[in-house]
Amino acid sequence: MGDKNRRDAPHISFSVERPFLQSVNALPKRVREIIRTFSPRWRTVFYLLGVIAVLSFAAMLWQVNRYFLVEVPASGGSLTEGVIGIPRFINPLLAVSEADRDMTTLVYAGLMRATKSGLIPDLAESYEVSDDGLLYTFTLREKIEFHDGSLITADDVEFTISKAQEPALKSPKRANWEGVVVEKIDERHVRFVLKQPYAPFLENTTLGIMPKAIWKNADAEQFSFSEFNIRPVGSGPYEISDIKRNASGIPEYYDLVPFGNYALGKPYIRDVQVRFYSNEDALVRALRAGNIEAVNAISPETAQKLSREGFAVLRAPLPRVFGVFFNQNQASLFAEKAVRAALSEAIAREDIIADVLFGYGMPIHGPIPPGSRGFGEDVSENRFSAEEHITSARALLERDGWKQGEGGVYEKKKSKKEMLRLSFSLSTSDVPELKAVALRIKTQWEAMGASVELKIFESGDLNQNVIRPRKYDAILFGEIIGRDSDLFAFWHSSQRNDPGLNIAMYMNSVADKLLEDMRRAIDKEKRTVAYEKFRAEIKKDVPAVFIYAPEFVYILPQKIKGVSIGTITVPAERFLNINEWYIDTDLVWKVFVK
Repeated sequence: MGDKNRRDAPHISFSVERPFLQSVNALPKRVREIIRTFSPRWRTVFYLLGVIAVLSFAAMLWQVNRYFLVEVPASGGSLTEGVIGIPRFINPLLAVSEADRDMTTLVYAGLMRATKSGLIPDLAESYEVSDDGLLYTFTLREKIEFHDGSLITADDVEFTISKAQEPALKSPKRANWEGVVVEKIDERHVRFVLKQPYAPFLENTTLGIMPKAIWKNADAEQFSFSEFNIRPVGSGPYEISDIKRNASGIPEYYDLVPFGNYALGKPYIRDVQVRFYSNEDALVRALRAGNIEAVNAISPETAQKLSREGFAVLRAPLPRVFGVFFNQNQASLFAEKAVRAALSEAIAREDIIADVLFGYGMPIHGPIPPGSRGFGEDVSENRFSAEEHITSARALLERDGWKQGEGGVYEKKKSKKEMLRLSFSLSTSDVPELKAVALRIKTQWEAMGASVELKIFESGDLNQNVIRPRKYDAILFGEIIGRDSDLFAFWHSSQRNDPGLNIAMYMNSVADKLLEDMRRAIDKEKRTVAYEKFRAEIKKDVPAVFIYAPEFVYILPQKIKGVSIGTITVPAERFLNINEWYIDTDLVWKVFVK
């Protein structure tokens, strides 16, 4: 019977690989003896089934692995970033240009660090705020280091803040620390004592901490000329490995590598190179040529072109307010509320954003931009056509007694001897975007029935000779509000003169009190109420024409993952979570992922 079964077995032609045969030889002796009793054909069938079993088991293991494995960031890859300008002060106390701030953000770390979800401890392990909002006590992380390996202590914190407060240094950060007393408690604890509560104070503690040992002997003049402004030692996510200079000694690019002992964890991207260019045209040429991979600080028009060419564009709100501010002291017609209201009503904000900003902005009708604390306006209001805006604006004027006179310009008889004429100048900077917006505003106001003289100034000239002495009728300008919306400098009546920033020359005792309350209120609900009341006062008084909040535009290659850009106050803050960016990945079991 056995012989018959062997004869009737199907004929199968199958070549068994030598490794499998070797594995058979490793089977127990009794099993091998049984296999030898098989006919060649049945032996082939057995081998085939064995192979299938092995492959099935391997497939099962692969599926199990696939289910339990997860992709995680891994160290590796490189990023080349292009920046307009050349850094002079890679120094948190002196940084003024965008190039300065970009490099400073990469190289330095503060007690706190801003993230998309809010402020988090950086060099600090924790902090406490007293009930009265006057004492802020910070505990430093243990064994944190600067890039040179020296330990960071409370001495370094105390030194950095003291230098920021030093009048001779003329630090742009000085105003943030005026009246604040810094006290070292011990090596890991430092306390800040405020004269009065200041709700946004924590934002100030994002200031980069500098090593006292390196800077302690530098006076104000030496501070500005120190080599450490170009080759800094910080404690941020990246440290400088190399500087390429041209024949004149000017840096062409910086090579940076991850700092292994960074407080928030060693960054994943292994090499970051920052290259410097003189203007936007050179920057964009380098991008198109493939010499760099990432750029920012480009015009909306350029951003649109690059988007159409296939470059990935990241967008984020900038907490800035662009609008036209009226100077009633120089142009008395702006004392007329109907005039201010009509000029605001005449602006087709959506058209400006679509046609001039190419969609990279948001219309606003108040002093707080989207992404900032206290923003709560309905940005959808007044979505009319340009013609409807003009009609509505004229109606406001005519209800107040204004009539069109010579050349279609509105006039109003103020008294027997005084005739007001809707004629004034509009000043702004020679920045292309602002010039284009100003021209569009002029066109819309003249269509309404105003006579507008456009005055364009170089940026330095505008600040020094127009804004500081308040020599303008109306001015198109931008205000950097910030995440925490401290509006005091922009709207409090005490800030009407330089160095205050109340360029609308606004005076309102109710608003003043609300601004003071907003600064002092530690309780979030009380601050929210104050913001709402303040917005209502501004809306009632119309001291300015609020037009748009711009968007930050960042060209970044799609290979970069983990990027999280929320509301940023300056372009340099795009790097705030660069320690979490990654290119390469690994597969690990889920149980090992924190």
